[in-house]
Amino acid sequence: MQATYTPLEAKTLFASEKEFAVLDVREQEEFSRSHILLASCAPLSRLEFMVETLVPCRTVPVVLVDSGAETGPSRAARARDVLSAMGYAGAAVLEGGMEAWKKAGYVDFTGVGALSKGFGEYVEEKLHTPRLEPREIKALMDSGREVAVIDVRPREEYNAMNIPTGLNAPGCEVTYRLADLVPDPETQIIVNCAGRTRSIIGTQTLLNAGIPNPVAALKGGTMNWRLAGLDLEYGSKRRTAPPSAEALDAARRRAAAVAAKYGVSRVDAATVRAWRAEAGRRSLYLCDVRQPEEYLAGHLPGSRNTPGGQLVQATDEYAAVRNARFVLIDDTEVRAVMTAHWLVQMGLPEVHVLRGGLGGSGFGAAGLEYGPTPPPAFEPPLVPMIAPLELKKPLDSPTPPLVLDIGVSRDHRKGHVPGAVWVTRGYLERAREAHPAATDIVVASGSEAQARCAAAEAAVLWPGARVRCLAGGTPAWIAAELPVETDMPAPLCAEDDVWYKPYTDVNARPEAMKGYFDWEFGLVERILKDGSVRFKLVS
Repeated sequence: MQATYTPLEAKTLFASEKEFAVLDVREQEEFSRSHILLASCAPLSRLEFMVETLVPCRTVPVVLVDSGAETGPSRAARARDVLSAMGYAGAAVLEGGMEAWKKAGYVDFTGVGALSKGFGEYVEEKLHTPRLEPREIKALMDSGREVAVIDVRPREEYNAMNIPTGLNAPGCEVTYRLADLVPDPETQIIVNCAGRTRSIIGTQTLLNAGIPNPVAALKGGTMNWRLAGLDLEYGSKRRTAPPSAEALDAARRRAAAVAAKYGVSRVDAATVRAWRAEAGRRSLYLCDVRQPEEYLAGHLPGSRNTPGGQLVQATDEYAAVRNARFVLIDDTEVRAVMTAHWLVQMGLPEVHVLRGGLGGSGFGAAGLEYGPTPPPAFEPPLVPMIAPLELKKPLDSPTPPLVLDIGVSRDHRKGHVPGAVWVTRGYLERAREAHPAATDIVVASGSEAQARCAAAEAAVLWPGARVRCLAGGTPAWIAAELPVETDMPAPLCAEDDVWYKPYTDVNARPEAMKGYFDWEFGLVERILKDGSVRFKLVS
């Protein structure tokens, strides 16, 4: 396979029906400033620990992207070396990176999750999804009318802040649990998220399911509620119970009608087994769309917990390969069908639901795994280690070792080994430029595995130096109750490894929230101009 793609060659690949993946190997905030629509963010600093999930098949062409204005070794070229060593035969660099992409006249995107969020905007625009302003909803609530507020965000977001009286039914759970949550067909339903996408999709999901109630999205979600000067609840512990037998029966009937209308495909256990046997040459994503605690209590081997609403909201964070096979899994088909009917309309060509769910599929309890998803098979290199207590004494000496913290910037700010300098693993060469004479180096991180990878690279950058990895990482240092330094006294690169979401930040500034809305409003036009994706809405 080829080692590089020109922008034209890449654009031609993106228009094909072949499987391919686009991985942007810059840090997340860098990615948010300008990226290709179909790209998944997979920073070089964490690449080995993400790629097996994002790109499960090693024969797929993978286009690697960086800024194109790299000083020093290209991160995309380094990423190609990493992936080639892991057996990814089709890893190739986009020549000239994002600079060349834009010079060729192709569209770039800002923010994170542009495709999924743009799809939500497209749905609202084409289907005229009902919505109400915060003040209109507050007036309804104050009027004495029966109003049910359903929050479709994941539980942790809901627990952080929610609309008063709101009940939590994340994503595809809204149809699954509705008959218990809102038994009266006259009750006005308000669906909310933190911004726009999930409330639009949640509202339209209920409409697609044919519920009798009046339903509308809270325009702008909790962010707009705050901008309107209205109060939120914080730290809510309200939980919604699993659906009753009657509610589940109603949900099944509605899901069956949706499956028929939207052409949702079902596959049996034998087909899934056959596809798993082909996974070395054809990409397969087994997506368990239930809630995390249900997944932990038993799931299909090789599946990943991808709660349905989040899979629609942020598809690029779960699956990087376009034109791949998807099999959606739950216990009753309801949540899988309600999720699948959106992925089909997003333009994914091969989306299927496991017939009968886990209970009736034929896999049986003996064929399930329990607990969390196993960690990536990648094994970081063996490097010399140093225990936290062992490091304490030389740190206090007149000639302390150089401690490089390659972890997450916000974690470094909260607490790190005293004197440690922060740098992302992708910019280790900057640490070499700043400290060329270092002879004793210790690499630390929130993840020992990532630090081991960086320590192996540091040993190459500083030939002859003693390079070790902090055993257990920074968490082990803190757990040993050793001194901790806070803030960011000595960064060696920009703090652009994290994109801070205004819709999950309880302290987000009004201008950040308004800017987020402006960004969402402009997505549809840019997606249509890009032309790489064709949405397929069924009205």
